[in-house]
Amino acid sequence: MASSESGLSPLCLMVPGLGNSGPGHWQTIWENERPDCVRVELGMWNDPTRNIWISRIDQAVAAAQGPVVLVGHSLGCHAILWWASLLGEDVRGNVAGALLVAPPDVDRPSADPRLTPFAPAPQSLLPFPARLVASTDDPWCAPEQSIELAGAWGADCLLLDHVGHINADSGLGAWREGQDLLEELLDARPTRTLLPDIRPRSAVAASHGPWLEH
Repeated sequence: MASSESGLSPLCLMVPGLGNSGPGHWQTIWENERPDCVRVELGMWNDPTRNIWISRIDQAVAAAQGPVVLVGHSLGCHAILWWASLLGEDVRGNVAGALLVAPPDVDRPSADPRLTPFAPAPQSLLPFPARLVASTDDPWCAPEQSIELAGAWGADCLLLDHVGHINADSGLGAWREGQDLLEELLDARPTRTLLPDIRPRSAVAASHGPWLEH
């Protein structure tokens, strides 16, 4: 892991979504395997309050002794976006980037009621580099909407083929490809693309182990 210009290696702040991330989730595995990954305890995991989640993220970023990379999953991505959107130019300068994985579509009429406090989805460009990773068959968000969110937020977009909600049920284990994307942000050298990069399931599975069927 590379060090930043300040001489400190970035701290990776894990920001889970609804229900928190359980023991088989890649976020939890990363925390157990990597000393640079720490969970943001948002609380109210099954009945989230947007302002509380935003406040917990701000506190965690402020408490970090150096640069941070935010790693959001599902509704945690929207919490990160709301935090950045509301702070605007006051977003703390120690945020080196964000990895946003499987953000749900909070605006669709059939959305889970627990998502509605985070609607409408922010439409502000993020003030730091970001990569959005989505799946072609995510039940929480259509791929077209994932691409639209990435464009609104100024994030690179990577679409994985048929991996569901990119969670424990997807059989990702430690999700090595995700860690490669994280390392790009830690090195402050994210790959910029004009079109979404679509990875076939077979190619990803060959490199990162078996997948669960959906």
